[in-house]
Amino acid sequence: MKFVVCLEKKDLGEFSNEDITLGRLYELVEEDVGNGMVRIIDESGEDYLYPSSWFEPIALRDSIALRLHDALARLAA
Repeated sequence: MKFVVCLEKKDLGEFSNEDITLGRLYELVEEDVGNGMVRIIDESGEDYLYPSSWFEPIALRDSIALRLHDALARLAA
């Protein structure tokens, strides 16, 4: 499991930035899906594409990553 932190969000027309929060950690589903995009699980609990330039990777120990994954899943439910 990999996580990223949101450091920027802009209005990019068709991209909704209402489902992401600055400073929040998100689970990364796909690192590079082409065209400078990443797929993350956002506030809606679903995975969507966002510009990779909005996020930076966060290194976590496996045990912490698992706990964070579980916590975010409960939050989205």
